[in-house]
Amino acid sequence: MTVRDEQDAPETGTRLRMRKTRTTLADGRELIYFDDSEPYVSGGATRELVDSRPLPPAVSQSQMRFDVLTGEWVVIAAQRMDRTFLPPPDASPLAPSVPGKAPTEIPADDYDVVVFENRFPSLATAAAEQDLPDCVDGEALWPLAPGAGRCEVVCFTSNPDAAFATLSVDRVRTVVDVWADRTAELSTLPGVRQVFCFENRGKEIGVTLTHPHGQIYAYPYLPPRTDALIRRSREHFESTGRLLLADVLDAETRSGRRVVLAAEHWTAYVPAASRWPLEVHLAPHRDVRDLTELSEDERDELAHVYLELLRRVDRFFEGVDAVPYIAAWHQAPVGEDRPLGRLHLQLFSMMRSPGRMKYLAGSESGMGAWVNDTTPERIADRLREVAS
Repeated sequence: MTVRDEQDAPETGTRLRMRKTRTTLADGRELIYFDDSEPYVSGGATRELVDSRPLPPAVSQSQMRFDVLTGEWVVIAAQRMDRTFLPPPDASPLAPSVPGKAPTEIPADDYDVVVFENRFPSLATAAAEQDLPDCVDGEALWPLAPGAGRCEVVCFTSNPDAAFATLSVDRVRTVVDVWADRTAELSTLPGVRQVFCFENRGKEIGVTLTHPHGQIYAYPYLPPRTDALIRRSREHFESTGRLLLADVLDAETRSGRRVVLAAEHWTAYVPAASRWPLEVHLAPHRDVRDLTELSEDERDELAHVYLELLRRVDRFFEGVDAVPYIAAWHQAPVGEDRPLGRLHLQLFSMMRSPGRMKYLAGSESGMGAWVNDTTPERIADRLREVAS
């Protein structure tokens, strides 16, 4: 069954920025069009809402098992083993559905930005329907829970040859609004503790679909990095009365040594203890918890600043046109820990030189003891050298 639900985003000046249209795919997963172009943005036309594929209903057997040795949850998602892997460009499931070819995940023959539930999710609301025991093998030492959450795919453009860094400022501004929209909605799902928007780019880091896209995870627990950050932030607040990430930004600004970009609302810097051979953080000047709290002016400037950072990353290594990277938006948790979080971007690459990658081997993977192969100051110097 197809469901249609359209709403207009708030006006900016006299132009409607974005129109949102919901539908349901053949297996029951949700798909949402976010249009920023005419005639769709004003409602003069509607994208294709009917998925003609004969798909069985979407199910999920994801579960979470508690690792008593680390105190961390591990998601077990065996259905992902058979997910699509590097199809040819003309067979990408993220491309528009073109007449004469097999239909894709997106029924329309064109689109601006599209969000849909992942067909091979790590976490899914349907996982809550499983009848699982409370622990593995009846052993209380190993708690067990359904992998209930949500994983979404965000297609930034219908152009398979594009990259985020080649998008227009207006399109990036739309994506920022989409991230905020999804953060707001997913944060209200039962049991969700954090919403994480991110983009993986490059085969070197395991990307299985080359079409420009990102993902959004709604976690039913605090991921290890967030859990550690909240603990450190709580300790810092109890001893100083201040927010840890705000103090970090202030300290980097006072030093200036690793600041690579400073605008009216945003500052980008290489963290003093960066882990990756290429890493930069981007933070708003205000204490903003997540993307939903950004003002219109902050979102407008973010579109420009974010593009600039991505383009610098692509110029970082001579002779490398498309640097593999992960762009991770860290947002405050949902619930009582929210006041201790602060929005920031962590943009990093595991490439250490042209054609050479930093592999997480014995020390990092086995012991969690990080070693960086360069200095944060050298990273910052290079990011300033390649400024537009």
